[in-house]
Amino acid sequence: MSTSPPAVVVIGGGWAGMAAALQLHHHGRAVHLYESARQYGGRARSVEIQGHRLDNGQHLLIGAYRESLRLMAQIGLDEKKALLRQPLSLHVWGKATQLQLKTPTLPAPLHLAIGLLQAKGVSLAERLAALRMALKLRLGNFRLPHDTHDISVAELLQQHRQGRIFTEMFWEPLCLATLNTPMAEASAQVFLNVLRDSFSQHRRDAELLIPKVGLGELFCETAAAYLQETATNRLSLSRRVDALHIANNALQGIEIDGAFLPCQEIILATSPREAARLLAPHPPLQATAKAINGLDSQPIVTAYLHYPTEVSLPAAMIGLHGGIAQWLTDRRHAGQPGVIAVTISAEGEHMGWDKEKLCRRLQQEIAQHFPHWPPAQQCQLIREKHATFACRVGVQDQRPAQQAAVQGLWLAGDYTAGDYPATLEGAVRSGVQCADYILQTRNPSA
Repeated sequence: MSTSPPAVVVIGGGWAGMAAALQLHHHGRAVHLYESARQYGGRARSVEIQGHRLDNGQHLLIGAYRESLRLMAQIGLDEKKALLRQPLSLHVWGKATQLQLKTPTLPAPLHLAIGLLQAKGVSLAERLAALRMALKLRLGNFRLPHDTHDISVAELLQQHRQGRIFTEMFWEPLCLATLNTPMAEASAQVFLNVLRDSFSQHRRDAELLIPKVGLGELFCETAAAYLQETATNRLSLSRRVDALHIANNALQGIEIDGAFLPCQEIILATSPREAARLLAPHPPLQATAKAINGLDSQPIVTAYLHYPTEVSLPAAMIGLHGGIAQWLTDRRHAGQPGVIAVTISAEGEHMGWDKEKLCRRLQQEIAQHFPHWPPAQQCQLIREKHATFACRVGVQDQRPAQQAAVQGLWLAGDYTAGDYPATLEGAVRSGVQCADYILQTRNPSA
């Protein structure tokens, strides 16, 4: 008589943990998920601030995020209602010039080539240099030469002789938005991975997907409700795992709320710091914990400025160059007319400023471009000091594998081994990968 395999324990209810749980569920495995916070979502969640439901950061998806979109469809999310899909159209405003790059409805990579050639606000010489770089990268399959160690994005651009204006108005904002790390430090190979998946395969891959609903509804909260429709799945909030129990190089269970819970398979989908805390006491896992602790972090600051409802941007997103503010997003599409989200990626002097100084500075910078706007009525600030791992040169050699050095234990999270930087899709892919490893272990022919 066959019996069902025991439930897989997932520790962490962020995007990686939920992705793992969904993948297991769709292949017939029961899941017990424990989240230490009072809501699901991890570092990409919805929060209540002064009576407003906001996201803890203005996250963006692109058409190349196939795993995220696949799982959203599986849990019944209507993409047209949940996401504003727009062809790639970048607007970056500086003090002296404005860059505008639009891609036509042509097959990839022709759409990018035409978009680069027709970009406004930059000289023909710089546009041709960008096009030559794009062609060379594609011919090289978006890989650094085999005899070249990882280099910085800044060095990569110098090698391809990119012009100053195009670098400042296109490459730099793109690097910060995707890797959350300054160009002088950011890994060129990870940046190339992003360019490969975004621009080289299908035109729709580069389309911008701007959430029209809160991040919670977009994925994690909806996924939790979906999983709980099946009685064999158990999901719990405000449940913090205190320790892992390991003996004879094999997982025995977890300690939670002062009690021992036996289990054979665990996907550890917590933040890097929490993962290192749980791994460090066990000799077989100490090297992994040390590697995780060796990954530096980078912050992201999001300010929500509340203007009168008639205030709006000329595009859903606009980049700013030359100040503290980097991206402005019109929250009108999310049912919050008059709310402008300001995103500041990576470290900088602003991290030492108090709320009043930072909010005042952001409003001053915005007023330089939109002098006709009235003053903001309110400024809500969210600082995520450890929003992402620092995607620096050589980081791919530091990221831990999903399969831990203990039988039955797997690591999921955007910081684990993979092509992507710390993005929502990177987290989702890692969770799916862990689930697939478990499914293959139980059923090698699957």
